[in-house]
Amino acid sequence: QEQLVESGGGLVQAGGSLKLSCAHSGSTFDWYVMAWFRQAPGKDREFVASIDRSSRTDYSDSVKDRFTISRDNAKSRAYLQMDSLKPEDTAVYFCTSRPFRASKNQGDFPTWGRGTQVTVSS
Repeated sequence: QEQLVESGGGLVQAGGSLKLSCAHSGSTFDWYVMAWFRQAPGKDREFVASIDRSSRTDYSDSVKDRFTISRDNAKSRAYLQMDSLKPEDTAVYFCTSRPFRASKNQGDFPTWGRGTQVTVSS
């Protein structure tokens, strides 16, 4: 059974950086599109970034040029490097996956991690 476990969240000052990691297990990592979503208090979960099997990436406008998604197929891990963090980036960040085809729609992703909290202080 496919499982995802996030790590790397924490508290950081505005302008700082964090790197999130997502460990994938239970199936062939290479088959999967990996993505990050986030959910701030009182708000809907929103798409942040995705990376497909060919390492093509996609980002939301709010994080483009500040966040970088990557993957290491040998380690079955996906990463989210977050730079120039802003207080509005504060949220629980979720790793998710789906086979083969990229999407920005959370309903298309069957497997989710439990999330990791990112808090950016002003």
